[in-house]
Amino acid sequence: MLKNIDPALNADVLHALRSMGHADTLVISDTNFPSDAIARQTTLGKLLRIDNVSAARAIKAILSVMPLDTPIQPSVGRMEVMGAPGEVPPVQREVQAEVDAAEGKASPMYGIERFAFYEEAKKAYCVITTGETRFYGCFMLTKGVIPPEAA
Repeated sequence: MLKNIDPALNADVLHALRSMGHADTLVISDTNFPSDAIARQTTLGKLLRIDNVSAARAIKAILSVMPLDTPIQPSVGRMEVMGAPGEVPPVQREVQAEVDAAEGKASPMYGIERFAFYEEAKKAYCVITTGETRFYGCFMLTKGVIPPEAA
């Protein structure tokens, strides 16, 4: 265990988050997403895991250490429900609450059509699969920067 590091963040995930650069994206996936196949096509080239937690819990842990790319707000995408792109299921509302809490303000997510999400996911830095069993528990986060402290 490490002080001030969320215990959901394992060494592999922490290494990937630290290795990512500004504007790199990561995918948080549910248990139904073709995580391994997509992960093999990403920059990292292998699947990462935060097992046995919901998508919201995983995103809370990630956002405790990773800044979002606030200049391109919104910087968190959600997989749209097929046939109802405006629908926001409970899993996505829970994630939205975690994003808003991490940002300290309302930071609406943007929708990505399901098949477009698969294609964009292949371009991501990495895929982190969770224990989320609900449909449409897939998200894309864009890494931001930490500005230098004012002198």
